[in-house]
Amino acid sequence: MTKPDIIFEDDHIIVANKPSQLLTIPDRFDPTKPSLYADLTQLFGKIFIVHRLDRETSGILVFAKNEEAHRHLSLQFENHETQKVYLALLDGVMHQDEGAIDRPIAEHPAIPGKMIVAKKGKESLTLFKVTERFKHFTLVEADIRTGRTHQIRVHFQSLGYPLAVDQLYGRRNALFGHDIKNKFKVGKFTDEETPLIKRTSLHAFRLTFKHPLSNEPMSFEAELPKDFRALLNQLRKWGK
Repeated sequence: MTKPDIIFEDDHIIVANKPSQLLTIPDRFDPTKPSLYADLTQLFGKIFIVHRLDRETSGILVFAKNEEAHRHLSLQFENHETQKVYLALLDGVMHQDEGAIDRPIAEHPAIPGKMIVAKKGKESLTLFKVTERFKHFTLVEADIRTGRTHQIRVHFQSLGYPLAVDQLYGRRNALFGHDIKNKFKVGKFTDEETPLIKRTSLHAFRLTFKHPLSNEPMSFEAELPKDFRALLNQLRKWGK
Protein backbone atom coordinates (compact mmCIF):
# COMPACT_ATOMS: atom_id res chain seq x y z
CA MET A 1 0.00 0.00 0.00
CA THR A 2 1.25 3.47 -0.87
CA LYS A 3 0.51 6.14 1.70
CA PRO A 4 -2.30 8.34 0.30
CA ASP A 5 -1.84 12.10 0.11
CA ILE A 6 -4.73 13.23 2.35
CA ILE A 7 -5.71 16.89 1.90
CA PHE A 8 -8.63 16.88 4.35
CA GLU A 9 -10.48 14.31 6.45
CA ASP A 10 -13.26 14.34 9.04
CA ASP A 11 -16.06 12.00 10.17
CA HIS A 12 -17.90 12.36 6.87
CA ILE A 13 -15.48 12.90 3.97
CA ILE A 14 -11.93 12.27 2.73
CA VAL A 15 -10.31 14.61 0.22
CA ALA A 16 -7.19 13.13 -1.38
CA ASN A 17 -4.65 13.95 -4.08
CA LYS A 18 -4.38 10.98 -6.47
CA PRO A 19 -1.02 10.46 -8.17
CA SER A 20 -0.86 9.71 -11.87
CA GLN A 21 -0.83 6.00 -12.86
CA LEU A 22 -2.86 5.00 -9.79
CA LEU A 23 -6.41 3.76 -10.39
CA THR A 24 -9.21 5.55 -8.56
CA ILE A 25 -11.12 2.30 -7.95
CA PRO A 26 -10.12 -1.38 -8.30
CA ASP A 27 -9.88 -2.81 -11.81
CA ARG A 28 -12.92 -5.02 -12.41
CA PHE A 29 -10.81 -7.57 -14.31
CA ASP A 30 -7.89 -7.52 -11.87
CA PRO A 31 -8.96 -6.27 -8.42
CA THR A 32 -5.43 -6.83 -7.09
CA LYS A 33 -4.10 -3.79 -8.99
CA PRO A 34 -3.34 -0.87 -6.63
CA SER A 35 -6.01 1.84 -6.35
CA LEU A 36 -6.61 4.91 -4.22
CA TYR A 37 -9.90 3.40 -3.04
CA ALA A 38 -8.10 0.27 -1.78
CA ASP A 39 -5.44 2.34 0.01
CA LEU A 40 -8.04 4.55 1.70
CA THR A 41 -10.13 1.51 2.68
CA GLN A 42 -7.14 0.05 4.50
CA LEU A 43 -6.78 3.28 6.46
CA PHE A 44 -10.41 4.19 7.15
CA GLY A 45 -12.51 1.04 6.66
CA LYS A 46 -15.58 1.18 4.46
CA ILE A 47 -15.75 4.27 2.23
CA PHE A 48 -17.98 5.32 -0.67
CA ILE A 49 -16.97 6.39 -4.18
CA VAL A 50 -18.37 9.75 -5.31
CA HIS A 51 -16.49 10.42 -8.58
CA ARG A 52 -13.38 9.22 -10.43
CA LEU A 53 -10.31 10.33 -12.33
CA ASP A 54 -8.67 8.48 -15.22
CA ARG A 55 -5.61 6.45 -14.22
CA GLU A 56 -3.16 8.84 -15.91
CA THR A 57 -4.81 11.99 -14.57
CA SER A 58 -3.50 13.26 -11.23
CA GLY A 59 -5.39 15.38 -8.74
CA ILE A 60 -8.15 15.90 -6.26
CA LEU A 61 -10.92 13.46 -5.33
CA VAL A 62 -13.51 13.33 -2.55
CA PHE A 63 -14.77 10.11 -0.95
CA ALA A 64 -17.63 9.70 1.54
CA LYS A 65 -17.33 7.88 4.86
CA ASN A 66 -21.00 7.02 5.28
CA GLU A 67 -24.14 6.52 3.19
CA GLU A 68 -25.68 9.88 4.08
CA ALA A 69 -22.56 11.79 3.03
CA HIS A 70 -22.36 9.71 -0.13
CA ARG A 71 -25.95 10.49 -1.07
CA HIS A 72 -25.49 14.22 -0.38
CA LEU A 73 -22.25 14.49 -2.41
CA SER A 74 -23.52 12.33 -5.26
CA LEU A 75 -26.54 14.60 -5.69
CA GLN A 76 -24.28 17.65 -5.83
CA PHE A 77 -22.23 16.07 -8.62
CA GLU A 78 -25.35 14.85 -10.42
CA ASN A 79 -26.96 18.31 -10.28
CA HIS A 80 -23.72 20.07 -11.35
CA GLU A 81 -23.54 21.98 -8.05
CA THR A 82 -19.83 21.26 -7.59
CA GLN A 83 -16.96 23.05 -9.28
CA LYS A 84 -14.14 20.96 -10.78
CA VAL A 85 -11.18 22.92 -12.16
CA TYR A 86 -8.33 21.21 -14.00
CA LEU A 87 -4.95 22.41 -15.24
CA ALA A 88 -4.35 21.21 -18.79
CA LEU A 89 -1.31 21.70 -21.00
CA LEU A 90 -2.48 21.95 -24.61
CA ASP A 91 -0.63 21.32 -27.85
CA GLY A 92 -0.56 24.60 -29.78
CA VAL A 93 -0.85 28.27 -28.91
CA MET A 94 -4.44 29.22 -28.09
CA HIS A 95 -4.97 32.91 -28.83
CA GLN A 96 -8.39 33.17 -27.20
CA ASP A 97 -7.95 34.18 -23.53
CA GLU A 98 -11.10 32.48 -22.28
CA GLY A 99 -14.26 30.88 -23.56
CA ALA A 100 -16.79 28.07 -23.40
CA ILE A 101 -16.83 24.77 -25.29
CA ASP A 102 -20.47 23.72 -25.57
CA ARG A 103 -20.36 20.55 -27.67
CA PRO A 104 -22.20 17.25 -27.02
CA ILE A 105 -20.10 14.14 -26.43
CA ALA A 106 -20.90 10.55 -27.40
CA GLU A 107 -19.12 7.20 -27.53
CA HIS A 108 -17.05 6.56 -30.65
CA PRO A 109 -19.06 4.26 -32.95
CA ALA A 110 -16.09 2.04 -33.80
CA ILE A 111 -13.43 2.43 -31.10
CA PRO A 112 -14.36 1.12 -27.60
CA GLY A 113 -13.36 3.47 -24.79
CA LYS A 114 -13.00 6.50 -27.04
CA MET A 115 -15.37 9.49 -27.11
CA ILE A 116 -16.18 12.03 -29.84
CA VAL A 117 -18.08 15.27 -30.30
CA ALA A 118 -21.40 14.30 -31.91
CA LYS A 119 -24.78 15.98 -32.43
CA LYS A 120 -26.59 13.07 -30.77
CA GLY A 121 -24.26 13.03 -27.79
CA LYS A 122 -24.90 14.19 -24.22
CA GLU A 123 -24.82 17.89 -23.46
CA SER A 124 -21.30 18.87 -22.36
CA LEU A 125 -19.92 22.23 -21.24
CA THR A 126 -16.32 23.22 -20.48
CA LEU A 127 -15.31 26.75 -19.48
CA PHE A 128 -11.65 27.64 -19.94
CA LYS A 129 -9.17 30.40 -19.19
CA VAL A 130 -5.60 30.66 -20.47
CA THR A 131 -3.11 31.03 -17.62
CA GLU A 132 0.20 30.86 -19.54
CA ARG A 133 1.38 30.68 -23.15
CA PHE A 134 4.58 29.15 -24.51
CA LYS A 135 6.10 28.84 -28.00
CA HIS A 136 4.20 25.71 -28.89
CA PHE A 137 1.95 25.02 -25.90
CA THR A 138 -0.76 26.64 -23.76
CA LEU A 139 -1.58 26.10 -20.09
CA VAL A 140 -5.28 26.51 -19.32
CA GLU A 141 -7.65 26.20 -16.40
CA ALA A 142 -10.62 24.08 -17.46
CA ASP A 143 -13.82 24.24 -15.42
CA ILE A 144 -16.06 21.32 -16.39
CA ARG A 145 -19.74 21.99 -15.79
CA THR A 146 -20.73 18.48 -16.89
CA GLY A 147 -18.91 15.25 -16.09
CA ARG A 148 -18.67 13.36 -19.36
CA THR A 149 -16.04 10.69 -19.95
CA HIS A 150 -12.80 12.27 -21.26
CA GLN A 151 -14.63 15.61 -21.51
CA ILE A 152 -11.63 17.95 -21.36
CA ARG A 153 -9.56 15.76 -23.69
CA VAL A 154 -12.34 15.51 -26.29
CA HIS A 155 -13.42 19.17 -26.09
CA PHE A 156 -9.96 20.66 -26.62
CA GLN A 157 -9.14 18.14 -29.35
CA SER A 158 -12.32 19.26 -31.12
CA LEU A 159 -10.93 22.83 -31.19
CA GLY A 160 -7.63 21.65 -32.65
CA TYR A 161 -5.74 21.93 -29.35
CA PRO A 162 -5.44 18.40 -27.91
CA LEU A 163 -3.58 17.84 -24.67
CA ALA A 164 0.18 18.13 -25.15
CA VAL A 165 0.46 14.49 -24.08
CA ASP A 166 -2.48 12.21 -24.79
CA GLN A 167 -2.05 8.79 -26.35
CA LEU A 168 -5.72 8.48 -27.29
CA TYR A 169 -6.64 12.00 -28.49
CA GLY A 170 -3.35 13.81 -28.95
CA ARG A 171 -0.25 13.77 -31.13
CA ARG A 172 2.23 12.21 -28.68
CA ASN A 173 2.36 9.87 -25.70
CA ALA A 174 5.32 11.62 -24.03
CA LEU A 175 6.93 15.06 -24.02
CA PHE A 176 10.71 15.44 -24.27
CA GLY A 177 13.09 18.31 -23.84
CA HIS A 178 13.69 18.47 -27.59
CA ASP A 179 9.96 19.12 -28.10
CA ILE A 180 10.46 22.34 -26.13
CA LYS A 181 13.97 23.32 -27.19
CA ASN A 182 14.77 22.11 -30.70
CA LYS A 183 18.51 21.94 -30.07
CA PHE A 184 18.11 20.02 -26.83
CA LYS A 185 20.77 17.30 -26.45
CA VAL A 186 21.65 14.77 -23.76
CA GLY A 187 25.32 13.85 -23.94
CA LYS A 188 26.10 12.25 -27.29
CA PHE A 189 22.96 10.18 -27.67
CA THR A 190 19.61 11.94 -27.90
CA ASP A 191 17.81 8.57 -27.80
CA GLU A 192 18.87 8.31 -24.15
CA GLU A 193 16.77 11.35 -23.33
CA THR A 194 14.26 10.80 -20.54
CA PRO A 195 10.76 12.17 -21.14
CA LEU A 196 9.75 15.15 -19.02
CA ILE A 197 6.26 13.70 -18.76
CA LYS A 198 4.87 10.45 -20.17
CA ARG A 199 1.21 10.59 -19.22
CA THR A 200 -1.84 12.70 -19.96
CA SER A 201 -0.95 16.36 -19.27
CA LEU A 202 -4.01 16.91 -17.08
CA HIS A 203 -4.31 17.58 -13.34
CA ALA A 204 -7.49 17.97 -11.27
CA PHE A 205 -6.46 21.13 -9.47
CA ARG A 206 -9.42 22.46 -7.48
CA LEU A 207 -12.67 20.98 -6.13
CA THR A 208 -15.49 22.97 -4.54
CA PHE A 209 -18.59 21.45 -2.94
CA LYS A 210 -20.85 21.74 0.11
CA HIS A 211 -20.06 19.73 3.22
CA PRO A 212 -22.63 16.91 3.48
CA LEU A 213 -23.46 17.68 7.13
CA SER A 214 -23.07 21.45 7.59
CA ASN A 215 -23.89 22.38 3.97
CA GLU A 216 -21.05 24.91 4.18
CA PRO A 217 -19.10 25.55 0.95
CA MET A 218 -15.63 23.93 0.94
CA SER A 219 -12.85 24.38 -1.61
CA PHE A 220 -9.63 22.38 -1.84
CA GLU A 221 -6.61 22.44 -4.13
CA ALA A 222 -4.20 19.63 -5.03
CA GLU A 223 -0.57 20.55 -5.56
CA LEU A 224 0.86 19.82 -9.01
CA PRO A 225 2.87 16.58 -9.04
CA LYS A 226 6.62 16.53 -9.64
CA ASP A 227 6.46 15.60 -13.36
CA PHE A 228 4.01 18.39 -14.22
CA ARG A 229 6.01 20.96 -12.22
CA ALA A 230 9.25 19.91 -13.93
CA LEU A 231 7.59 20.20 -17.34
CA LEU A 232 6.34 23.74 -16.63
CA ASN A 233 9.77 24.73 -15.32
CA GLN A 234 11.35 23.63 -18.62
CA LEU A 235 8.68 25.42 -20.65
CA ARG A 236 9.28 28.64 -18.70
CA LYS A 237 13.02 28.29 -19.24
CA TRP A 238 13.15 27.29 -22.91
CA GLY A 239 9.66 27.52 -24.35
CA LYS A 240 8.64 31.14 -23.90
